[in-house]
Amino acid sequence: MRTIFIAGHARLPSGMAAKSIYDTVTITAEIDKKYGVIVNAGCTLATLHGREFVQQLLRGYSLNDGIDEPMTKLRKHYHGKAGNALASALTDLYKQYELYKEN
Repeated sequence: MRTIFIAGHARLPSGMAAKSIYDTVTITAEIDKKYGVIVNAGCTLATLHGREFVQQLLRGYSLNDGIDEPMTKLRKHYHGKAGNALASALTDLYKQYELYKEN
């Protein structure tokens, strides 16, 4: 298999629709092993539109280049209550990717 699956997690703020379903938000990514490119991504936001937005935002970035660019795009284009939680989940996902590369 040429890809790996990694997840990053963060706590959701209160007062969100997703909070009634989950206590955390999770961003998942299928990543090309050779180049670190996010082939596909998903998250546990409550709405399909929100999940698709995050997927489109992250797809195509190489984690080998760090997360500055996708983080900047996330902060610039996502203006929902889960913004800080999504940023934390993306940071956690990147940490998990770095651990994978060390092994």
